[in-house]
Amino acid sequence: MRGTIIIDIDRCVACKRCVIECAIAHSESSNIFEAASEYPAPKSRVSIQPWGSFSVPVQCRHCEGAPCAIVCPTGAMHRIDKDGPVILDNSLCVGCGSCALVCQFGVPRITADRKAVYKCDLCIDRLEEGQEPACVSACHTDALVFVSTDELKKRYSKSFSERYRGADASG
Repeated sequence: MRGTIIIDIDRCVACKRCVIECAIAHSESSNIFEAASEYPAPKSRVSIQPWGSFSVPVQCRHCEGAPCAIVCPTGAMHRIDKDGPVILDNSLCVGCGSCALVCQFGVPRITADRKAVYKCDLCIDRLEEGQEPACVSACHTDALVFVSTDELKKRYSKSFSERYRGADASG
């Protein structure tokens, strides 16, 4: 299923369940008890950032025309297909950090040894199994919601239509 994660910052309570579940999902063991003792420690691909009086979960937006993929000199950062998420092939990544420099959201992060980069892959393996990304499944307040591409188009089309009619009626 192709889609994206929508964030409702009014619902985020900064509990960091999304951060923890993401790290577990990307650990070697995929188990909280074993992941806690893995070396190197599993890394989350989502972070909680303060924004005024809100907390905002930040993860890859899988941008159309993704600058990170465009500047990647090895092709490690790429899309699987036209509508798919921007993923990283670790075997091709040289850790140059070009992707981190151009990402307007500051999502790609360089590993401590500076040999590679890591970022949100939208839990592509989970999506292929019909599951939601780990961060979305973990969010008990529904601040993170995964929506299909078709659903997203419907939401924005309806929103635009309502705003346009509202402006037309008042004008």
